[in-house]
Amino acid sequence: MSHVPVLLAEVLDLLGPNAGEIHVDGTFGGGGYSRAVLAAAACRVFGIDRDLDAMARAEDMAAAWPGLVPVPGRFGEMDRLLAPLGIDQVDGVMLDIGVSSFQIDEGERGFSFLRDGPLDMRMGQAGPSAADVVNQMPEADLARLIFQLGEERRSRRIARVLVDRRARQIFETTLDLADTVERAVGGRRGKRSHPATLTFQALRMFVNDELGELARGLAAAERILRPGGRLVVVTFHSLEDRLVKKFFRSRGGQEAGGSRYRPEAEAGALPSFDLLARKAIEPGPEEVEVNPRARSARLRAGRRTPAPPWSDAVETGVRVPALDLLLGAA
Repeated sequence: MSHVPVLLAEVLDLLGPNAGEIHVDGTFGGGGYSRAVLAAAACRVFGIDRDLDAMARAEDMAAAWPGLVPVPGRFGEMDRLLAPLGIDQVDGVMLDIGVSSFQIDEGERGFSFLRDGPLDMRMGQAGPSAADVVNQMPEADLARLIFQLGEERRSRRIARVLVDRRARQIFETTLDLADTVERAVGGRRGKRSHPATLTFQALRMFVNDELGELARGLAAAERILRPGGRLVVVTFHSLEDRLVKKFFRSRGGQEAGGSRYRPEAEAGALPSFDLLARKAIEPGPEEVEVNPRARSARLRAGRRTPAPPWSDAVETGVRVPALDLLLGAA
């Protein structure tokens, strides 16, 4: 299955690409957004992705679209990635925060509980895998991980069953893990979604540090966007949307005073963004019917003001075990 860009018309409308501009597609994936922007205006698009398969697709696409410049790496480091290329300011940044259709549909990547494959889930294909987490993380941390990132209420039971099972035989494949989680919660019981959905989601988000990467990406976009530049973000998870919403509200001057995520020292900072949409934009029923994966999508956007970027870090508001716990460093 090819990747279908979600809320594409709305993204293009808010991004508003013009001839001669420079844009960043921080989550290149299948290249759908990049292709649409290049078709809309004679501009340049720097396509960033840590997935080597996505970069291979970008190289192929660049042959047909000379305005595309593939850049391997993490979008949370977009300003540092583009600096050696002579780019210190851009006109637009688009982020599609979620696993791509290519990753889900390729069983060997280990993202899907519907296709058997190695229990991997790494977007960058480096570092600890989902198998490492499931087979090595202490039970209490595993339960906290599944609860916080998966918002799975049965996290303790699932973690206990996983730990008991791995003592006899380690987990190596996606279907093995999915079947074990399903047994742990007592089967589907007529529910539409698979019982392992939230557990797989939590593992994927943790292995790839998705919330941390999103927080770094928002801050990087704030630094690299020129005044008038647009930031457009599509999320698929409530925690991600909450983070983006809080970022735009705080950077847009809609939160009075300090907070646990914005120290009092930054309370007087000038707004660095004007909101382009008062609330999240959701896909219509027609799009959801054609592309069911768009169901949970939420789009938020802002326009960069002339104010300097804020100095405080963007906090995720979620505390999960650090990767050094998995590696035995703590």
